[in-house]
Amino acid sequence: NVKVPTAHDKVFKDECMFSFENPFSPDGLYVSLASFQGFGKDKVEQNFIKMNQGLYLHLKYVKVPKETPAQSDEPTKMAIGVEGGFSLEDQYTIEKTHSLVVFPDMKTIPYPCPELPELVIQSLDALIKHAGSRHQDEVAAWEEAPLIESKYAENLVQLDNGKKISPNPRDWKCEESGMTENLWLNLSTGHIGSGRRNWDGSGGTGAALKHFEETGRLYPLCVKLGTITPSGADVYSYAPDEDDLVKDLHLAKHLSHWGIDVMQMEKTEKSMAELNIKYNKTFEFDKITEAGSNLVPLKGPGFVGLKNLGNSCYMNSVLQVLFTVPEVQKRYCEPAEAIFDAAPADPAGDLTIQLAKVGVALCTSRYCIGADEGVCVEPASIKSLVGRGHPEFSSNRQQDASEYFQHVLELVARSERAATGPAALSELPSTSSFFTFELEDRIQCVESGMVSYKTRTENTLGLEIPVEAATNLSEVEQFKEREQKRQKLKEENADVYIQGGDSVVSKDATEDPVVPTVPCQACIDKMAAPELVEDFFSSALGRKGIASKTVRLKTFPPYLLVQMRRYYVGSDWTPKKLDVLVDVPDTLNIENLRGNGLQADEVALPEAESAPATTGSYAQAAAAAPAPDEAIVAQLVGMGFSENGSKRAAIACGNSSAEASMEWVFAHMEDPDFNDPLPPPGATAAAPAATAPDPEAVATLSAMGFTVPQVEGALKATSGNLERAADWLFSHMDDLDAALASVNASTDTAAPAGAGSTARAPMLDGKGEYELVGFISHMGSNTGCGHYVCHIKKEGKWAIFNDEKVAASEHPPKSLGYLYMYKRKDHQA
Repeated sequence: NVKVPTAHDKVFKDECMFSFENPFSPDGLYVSLASFQGFGKDKVEQNFIKMNQGLYLHLKYVKVPKETPAQSDEPTKMAIGVEGGFSLEDQYTIEKTHSLVVFPDMKTIPYPCPELPELVIQSLDALIKHAGSRHQDEVAAWEEAPLIESKYAENLVQLDNGKKISPNPRDWKCEESGMTENLWLNLSTGHIGSGRRNWDGSGGTGAALKHFEETGRLYPLCVKLGTITPSGADVYSYAPDEDDLVKDLHLAKHLSHWGIDVMQMEKTEKSMAELNIKYNKTFEFDKITEAGSNLVPLKGPGFVGLKNLGNSCYMNSVLQVLFTVPEVQKRYCEPAEAIFDAAPADPAGDLTIQLAKVGVALCTSRYCIGADEGVCVEPASIKSLVGRGHPEFSSNRQQDASEYFQHVLELVARSERAATGPAALSELPSTSSFFTFELEDRIQCVESGMVSYKTRTENTLGLEIPVEAATNLSEVEQFKEREQKRQKLKEENADVYIQGGDSVVSKDATEDPVVPTVPCQACIDKMAAPELVEDFFSSALGRKGIASKTVRLKTFPPYLLVQMRRYYVGSDWTPKKLDVLVDVPDTLNIENLRGNGLQADEVALPEAESAPATTGSYAQAAAAAPAPDEAIVAQLVGMGFSENGSKRAAIACGNSSAEASMEWVFAHMEDPDFNDPLPPPGATAAAPAATAPDPEAVATLSAMGFTVPQVEGALKATSGNLERAADWLFSHMDDLDAALASVNASTDTAAPAGAGSTARAPMLDGKGEYELVGFISHMGSNTGCGHYVCHIKKEGKWAIFNDEKVAASEHPPKSLGYLYMYKRKDHQA
């Protein structure tokens, strides 16, 4: 069974597959010469018995401290391992010992040993030299990959049309729309146009791109006004073979053609790194991390830290909060040994194994015994697994903790549906069900008074923050006035500003910022307030009108995640943050927001026979709206969607609105006929003919262990959608043959019999009274940078989890939280 690993093989020499034992642990790590998997001492014999693999490389490392190095320069860049960033200088010398361990007697042979068989020597040498799986998954530095050099910059054509661009930003505006934000200067023609429209309607009008198209696609390079500095600027290439941000090596020359002297131009927009460093020096950072407080370190089960692997604080905070839930501990911690015993051949790719591994570390005393101080573990394996295949979570960039929490819940739900053996725990509801609830949308046609009710499932309650509802607006304005006076004093080189005898402002005086304080109830009231919906197609009127929409909670989950929407995208496409405090209470009673459906004195809107649904297939609505609304199509095309897809969306939604059509696009972008031309006018909306399943989808699902007939049936039941087909297969594991028979026997291709045959699990509903048990806070200008920490209430006391550091919290900053977790009072864990 001895194999020699290549550079492309995964070698798990960093830690045990089932625990966080590693080469630095007292007993070291054992790596199989057959599977290249690593095991702690308590698991290696079990692996030998189970897999009949008798040869292991034993790695034992010891850190020997170096002499204390001289103090280096203070970091000036939010990066690690790069010039100006945080140093990676190691403070230890590592002494490494290698040996070969032979089972069943655990005979140890020090290595090197020339008497060993040649194949064993080759395998041992390759394992020792191999970088390891963790190195293969990591990125060496935090910074983005360098931009490519545009090939169009070298011989860029610049028209001599007499245009000169004013150096004053107030003079810049889009030549088509007059917009003054998100402006791009075409380096060839001097045209100033706004950027592309964002998916939600914000941003620009796309004038810069339209200009590129209208000029025959001859002039692709544009620079974003407001980002120009002596060191560069944001340059975008609209050329189809680049279509991305690029580097213009001759930018100074190209700008000077339009009268812009790059050496004198002042930067008007801060870079992300500058914003990051600035925010890490503000009072927000001090408040959230409780800087200056005499924090007492905590240790023991439930107080184990997680090492920051490089912008992984968002993951660390989510995992700490998730494993606070007793039901999660019961599913993954209590049966952990049974889960490990039933492990598949590739434990690194099994989410159940990785969750149990993390759970044991965080919630038990395994790593706390004998520790004089707090301990932490490195969650590298679960980070790699959860991020696998995801364009953002697989990177080393900072992420949105709320989005990551939702992503984890989705993956866990899939894993649990497919689980067998001890991980199944059929008596427990799924983990995601403890966070899932139903929202009830009540839509009332203003003119007819009739109503309709729709239910949607969520796992996070997002709340907008109405800054105008702040209780200290006058104090905020007074603080701003004092700041303006201090600035004026500095400009005039004066010391004191006196007004009204008693009002004194000193140039050098400092005070904590005064920011708006908004009651949490105001955020809830804003969510519950009626919202007018224009261009609503009323089935009662048979035409468009105005509707009033209100949102209520139909069910209340055991654990309610509340997201304070502090972050948003500005009109110039830049991520921004509301500088505001929210007075979040320890207890929350929102039972009054329960939705109860259609009332006795209400009249339901009739079901539209030929009109518009915001969801559904194009064929179902084609007859009702044979001609797409040109204005809606134009708006969708302006957002970057194909013309045929935009037409199909408009027809499927009965030409009701661009918003409804956009929702349809997002739901049907993967449809095989999305970009196909429309059928000729007058064509009947017949059910589409059955088509052969996508061979790639079949191959992907078959690789999961399903047979080809099973895969084809699942794809048929889910209209060819790969992700839904995978869910369908896992959710029908117990009755797969019967479900397939039902699908294959069905003649209704518009709604395959098996597509929704699994009944939705009942909601874990209860009274809408909650108490706060944890929250995640973020420091930074947007969720793509900065730092996350979490505070968790354990045994009646608050603790702060700041990556590796775990301590008792003196002043939990509840008013600065981003994602809060409330526990329902009547829920018995």
